[in-house]
Amino acid sequence: MQFLGGNRRKLRLADDQRNACYPHSLQFYLQPPSGNISLIEFENLAIDRVKLLKAVENLGVSYVKGSEQYQSKLEIELRKLKFSYRENLEDEYEPRRRDHISHFILRLAYCQSEELRRWFIQQEMDLLRFRFSILPKDKIQSFLKDSHLQFEAISDEEKTLREQDITASSHSLGGVQLELESVYKIPFADALDLFRGRKVYLENGFAYVPLKDIVAIILNEFRTKLSKALALSTKSFPPCMRQLHKALRENHHLRHGGRMQYGLFLKGIGLTLEQALQFWKQEFIRGKMDPDKFDKGYSYNIRHSFGKEGKRTDYTPYSCLKIILTNPPSQGDYHGCPFRHSDPELLRQKLQAYKIPPSGINQILDLVKGTHYQVACQKFFEMTHNVDDCGFSLSHPNQFFFESQRILSGGKDFKKESVQPETPQPKLSVQRSKDVSSALASLNSSLEMDLEGLEELLQ
Repeated sequence: MQFLGGNRRKLRLADDQRNACYPHSLQFYLQPPSGNISLIEFENLAIDRVKLLKAVENLGVSYVKGSEQYQSKLEIELRKLKFSYRENLEDEYEPRRRDHISHFILRLAYCQSEELRRWFIQQEMDLLRFRFSILPKDKIQSFLKDSHLQFEAISDEEKTLREQDITASSHSLGGVQLELESVYKIPFADALDLFRGRKVYLENGFAYVPLKDIVAIILNEFRTKLSKALALSTKSFPPCMRQLHKALRENHHLRHGGRMQYGLFLKGIGLTLEQALQFWKQEFIRGKMDPDKFDKGYSYNIRHSFGKEGKRTDYTPYSCLKIILTNPPSQGDYHGCPFRHSDPELLRQKLQAYKIPPSGINQILDLVKGTHYQVACQKFFEMTHNVDDCGFSLSHPNQFFFESQRILSGGKDFKKESVQPETPQPKLSVQRSKDVSSALASLNSSLEMDLEGLEELLQ
């Protein structure tokens, strides 16, 4: 998304295009917005979204969530702030667009601390719960599909076959006749909370969940995805990559050594070839480079690093050892290892900027003085993530990123993967690749902002 100083000229889309952009009044916000937006509209959307979430919080304190008063007053707030709330309304494109963009704006502002993240996630979950509660039943299946949730409503025949078991297991049904209630067949792993409470019928690895209970599973999926996206903060980037990112943002250019080190790191955390071409081109063009010049002079090297040109070698991200021992930076370069290649006083200033306490800075500088560069970076990781012992031996910038993601997203059973330069890079699972790509998409949106207070997120 690009930001303009003047007023934004609204795009005119055909009805089918508008419907394809936002098919529902609620969404999982799986993709960040694209296009142009003025700074004035950016600010107004941010303010309105904060007002909406504050209203959600206040109503949740004043009324029972889901009660008639709560529902009606929240609908009034949504109408007043011109956000989407109900299906089948005329000309819903603009309210849904406002909802989409404003959500991602606040992601950037509220990912800075655990307290802010918790508040933002809770209000967004309550907002999604309200919108889902008024979603027409005939729209639920398409919403689940569009949200990449593999929950399928079972047929009446299947429901009749399992009626006694489902009714006995699902306390939420009460006196409701099962034939009047939709029942969804979902993977057992997605219904663990219901299983722990013995509130669901299981058969052959699947849970049969009534509509009344499905909202809890949907909210849990939403919370998980949003938590992982918010976890992508400045903490997840090791100092060597923060240094490269900062130089790229300031100069809109990196020399070959910097492009290789940073580009392969981004590739390793999930950036696709298409995303890489777009990312580098957008940044270089900001430095007044002609797009044709970029296409002719730089695109080849990016495709080459992905194994699409030359000898078709699929390059892997650089390890700490490779960064420390090879291709030392010269004047005007920003690649390398800050612990190995920075002047001690300059390194001290960087650590102070990263808010490392004086005692911690002295510990790190002592390790650097003893040439223990990787241990110094590991100590930096422990201090920035508030852990006494990170439980691993740091040997790779991408390892730094994934271990940071594990801690920030609260993951317990995270499989540690160390990427070595001499061996093929491990393949990410489909789900993890989606999670990293989604989080990276949020980062890519924030890369394009020059607004005071948001830029520091990525410094």
